[in-house]
Amino acid sequence: MQMIALGGTIGVGLFMGSASTIKWTGPSVLLAYMFVGIILYLVMRALGELLYINPSTGSFVDYATNYIHPLAGYLTKWSNIFQYVVVGISEVIAVSHYLNYWWPSIPVWFSGIVVIVTLSLANLTSAKAFGTMEFYFAMIKVVTIIIMIITGFMVILIGLGNHWHPIGFSNLWAHGGFFTGGIKGFIFSLAIIVGSYQGIEVLGITAGEAENPRQAIVSSVRSVVWRILIFYIGAIFVIVTIYPWDQLGSLGSPFVETFAKVGISGAAGIINFVVLTAAMSGANSGIYSSSRMLYKLSQDRQIPIVFKTLSSRSVPYVSILSISTGILIGLFLNTFLAFFSKSSSDLFVLVYSSSVLPGIVPWFVILISELKYRHLNKGQLAQHPFKMPLYPFTNYFAILSLVIIVIFMFVNPDTRISVLIGLLFLIIISLIFFLKPTKKDDI
Repeated sequence: MQMIALGGTIGVGLFMGSASTIKWTGPSVLLAYMFVGIILYLVMRALGELLYINPSTGSFVDYATNYIHPLAGYLTKWSNIFQYVVVGISEVIAVSHYLNYWWPSIPVWFSGIVVIVTLSLANLTSAKAFGTMEFYFAMIKVVTIIIMIITGFMVILIGLGNHWHPIGFSNLWAHGGFFTGGIKGFIFSLAIIVGSYQGIEVLGITAGEAENPRQAIVSSVRSVVWRILIFYIGAIFVIVTIYPWDQLGSLGSPFVETFAKVGISGAAGIINFVVLTAAMSGANSGIYSSSRMLYKLSQDRQIPIVFKTLSSRSVPYVSILSISTGILIGLFLNTFLAFFSKSSSDLFVLVYSSSVLPGIVPWFVILISELKYRHLNKGQLAQHPFKMPLYPFTNYFAILSLVIIVIFMFVNPDTRISVLIGLLFLIIISLIFFLKPTKKDDI
């Protein structure tokens, strides 16, 4: 369970998104990952407190409906679907480019179709097939990052691959300072980092279904958050310490260069395979998670009941095929937009960051629900062993931080269109909620 959570969170947000975050803020990107990590930890602690009281509760969607408003629950469901479809599109874009490393003559759209069909078949086979594939995807990513971090520290401290001359730590400040993009660049980078961490909140729901749910919730929240922070911050630290941040754009993949530097032959092919599995993993998780949310919407009679139709293998095949079709449409739109984009990395940032605002909705829901729960249950949490630290100030700090990040997404020209797309989606869904002829009991 924890391996799948780790693998699902460590994806192209690290392997591809880190290029943009480093460009915007330089070596201080390390502090940016730490800062968002603190917000992530607070979100998970708030979720942990709620789940500990009632581990059998369905999900943060139920908290949104029960403690805030039925509209919040409705938005959360659709935000989850939108987020994973958009992330799925960005992951398929990434996979297509990685496959072109070995087969440059194959059109990106064709390799994208092959990927979507492959992952759809895996999800249609069974939930077990999804879990098995996701476990091995995660294992490949986690092991590679651990080896990279260890190898990188050997380059930094003892000069492995550098004629035994330690590189040291001067690259962190020797090329224009630590905060090369200033405060504005620092805040710009937070949006992509938030997108990288999104989705981990699903772990709390999975933990609630464990054999010993309360113990699993406490263990999962504490261990997985810190492991993710170590992997992200450790990998980025190695990159910006070994290489001057302003030269990373001309190096190709810094992950490839780190392994090549110590003489690992075929480093480019190895890392290309790893980032390929990272992107496949993200798309695989997206299809699985968003199809289950469509299934839940159908169960709640908020969309046609056909979406909860199960196959003979007990998987919601109509929902799976619908999500896969959405990703496929996104792939074709990307192919069209590629003619007008300056570079594939710019297009990746545009698509990937479109998921950030809807993806933040569950975080807002968890933080606000925990505030409302505390208000309604004063004096009943005295013996709670896993309470939100420094409540309610930490809730307000996390909420305010997320609001500032969204505001700066409007300021940043690289993410402005993306956040407008996310905002437009939330407005449309809200209008549908109020205008559709739905009975009160169905909400």
